[in-house]
Amino acid sequence: MDQAEAAPGLPGCYRHQGRGTGVRCTRCERPICPECMVSASVGFQCPDCVRGTGPAVSAGSHRAAAAAPAAAPGGAPWAARSPSAPGRGGDSRPRTIAGAPVRQGQNQRLVTQILIGINIAVYLAVQMRGQTAGDLLLFGYGVADGQPYRLFTSVFDHQEIFHIGFNMLSLWWIGAPLEAALGRLRYTALYLVSGLAGSALTYLIASPDQASLGASGAIFGLFAATAVLVRRLRYDMRPVIALLAINLFITFFWSGIAWQAHIGGLVAGAVLAVGLVHAPRAHRDLVQAATFAGVLAATVVVILVRTAMLT
Repeated sequence: MDQAEAAPGLPGCYRHQGRGTGVRCTRCERPICPECMVSASVGFQCPDCVRGTGPAVSAGSHRAAAAAPAAAPGGAPWAARSPSAPGRGGDSRPRTIAGAPVRQGQNQRLVTQILIGINIAVYLAVQMRGQTAGDLLLFGYGVADGQPYRLFTSVFDHQEIFHIGFNMLSLWWIGAPLEAALGRLRYTALYLVSGLAGSALTYLIASPDQASLGASGAIFGLFAATAVLVRRLRYDMRPVIALLAINLFITFFWSGIAWQAHIGGLVAGAVLAVGLVHAPRAHRDLVQAATFAGVLAATVVVILVRTAMLT
């Protein structure tokens, strides 16, 4: 899976010249990357304008700058200090676009690093003991015969170096920014539920004696969530569309790929991301929880239906 490159011709962020961006500060009109964006009532502002030191901020406009949202500690991407939502007890801490609190000095890639570590650890265990792969992989008859754990363990199971290599690179490139945007808990749930949904669709459609394994379903869920997030923030969609197109082409035209897992993860990730970033602030937690519950319920129904067909 290839990393998305910045679209040719995009200007570089005024603070990070190597990062192409199609978004500009609404006050000074300088290009700003996600790390430098501070949410405002209309569009995004750069950190300098928020602090009142930007080139477009005059002495008479310092009051407006003071009223603008403060930058999140540590320059967390897609985070801003927003008005308190009902039910939060007046909490005005900086939050991500999905509502997760942003804490100063927090490692914004911790969950991604842990997931990569788990995948690598399982891969090494498979290399040292080949039978481990067979114990963890997904195949229909095994699940129907009382081994439903395979739907989950197969998401962390890899046998070939190129397979885990591509998946872990994609997880790092796509997952790390998403973790910063969504917060640890929501990001972890997105990854795991997308992976489970991909396994469930494979279980439903693929031949019951066909084995499948790998994190691709979960990663396709992250691809879909990235597309939803980019659309929500009104960024340039072309790099994301190109990335999805390349990976979907590989999915359907490269032999030996369980396309069902990719599509299942993609659909689940898109639905979950819509619930995460489009939930109304007043009922954000409720809508997000209901979205995850709905996707999980649909996944369980698929698993139960297929199990009934095979037993």
